[in-house]
Amino acid sequence: MSSDLYDYSASEPEKPAKAIESGLYIVATPIGNLADMSQRAIEMLRAADLVAVEDSRVTGKLLHHLGLKKRMRPYHDHSSEADRDSLLAAARNGVVVLVSDAGTPLISDPGYKLVRAAREAGITVSTAPGPSAAITALSISGLPTDRFLFAGFLPSKTKARADVLAEFTHVKSTLLFYESGPRLGASLQSMAEILGPRDAVVARELTKKFEEVVSGTLPQLADHYAEVEPKGEIVVVVGPPTEAAHEVGDYEGALKIALESMPPAKAAKDIAKRFGVDRAEVYERAMALKSGA
Repeated sequence: MSSDLYDYSASEPEKPAKAIESGLYIVATPIGNLADMSQRAIEMLRAADLVAVEDSRVTGKLLHHLGLKKRMRPYHDHSSEADRDSLLAAARNGVVVLVSDAGTPLISDPGYKLVRAAREAGITVSTAPGPSAAITALSISGLPTDRFLFAGFLPSKTKARADVLAEFTHVKSTLLFYESGPRLGASLQSMAEILGPRDAVVARELTKKFEEVVSGTLPQLADHYAEVEPKGEIVVVVGPPTEAAHEVGDYEGALKIALESMPPAKAAKDIAKRFGVDRAEVYERAMALKSGA
């Protein structure tokens, strides 16, 4: 492509910036590196009459970095319907920008009710797209990107986590999860037991100084992080199921977890399909486990 397509002459008069009309604007912010803030996102923040934030201390640092002073109002999981109505009223006659602490708002963050209500009220809703930890991790994972499913944070309780993971066992897509350092080892162990020896990646502190991307099978990663509690924001990327994954591994650990939430027949059917073993054999083992044998 010819480079002169990007040769903007200095003698050409600069076009005045188009005023931003009133409405609600969903603005992505950096997940680590402040240089990832887009010019359009900065312009929206500059035009904002009000900025709805997850944490005013976090957004305050970003605004200070950009040389901006803006009125901020909290909007998070504990915000009330009255808080939402107040933001909508402000967006009818002014520019309201919604940001999260990092990345794209609404992705594992509150906000969809606000967007839905704004649309229903006929208020303009637009966005300045940008960073997302999930998409960033997927793009550098080396795992299939043609189909993927973002599942957010897994539950912290072992049984609840197992129940959620069981829903994904037959999903033929790459899976994306957010996780914290203290919970990573336990989550990876549950993934290894329920999803099997799939290829996976743990991506930590993306775009920051201590960015780390560790790949391996789920059992390998579970063993590694059983001894290491990493710091920072973490994305776990898990490859889709393969036939090879069904032929490898001891199914008993996964069967024990399945039996916590399923009757023996259903658990046997699920585990037999996942691990490629005889259903009758699995059912027999399930009944033995139920009886304490």
